[in-house]
Amino acid sequence: MNAILPEWRQNLLEKHLLTALIVLEFALSVVFLLVSYITVKIYFGGVGVGLTIAWVTGAIAYLFQRKVMKK
Repeated sequence: MNAILPEWRQNLLEKHLLTALIVLEFALSVVFLLVSYITVKIYFGGVGVGLTIAWVTGAIAYLFQRKVMKK
C-alpha cells in the first residue's frame, strides 16, 4: 500500500489523521453554514450545525488524547 499513496498522504494518514478530520469537519461546517445563510435553507444550516458539533467534539477528544499522552 505504501507504493500506491504519495509520501505526504501516507504521512497524513499515519500520523495526523485526527487533526486532518477535525480541520475537514471545520471547513465543511463553515461552508454549509455559509450556504444556508446565502440560500436561506434550513437543511444546510442543520448540516452545518451537525458538523460544528462533530468538529468541536473531535477537537475536545484530540485535546484529551494529547493530555493523556503527555502523562
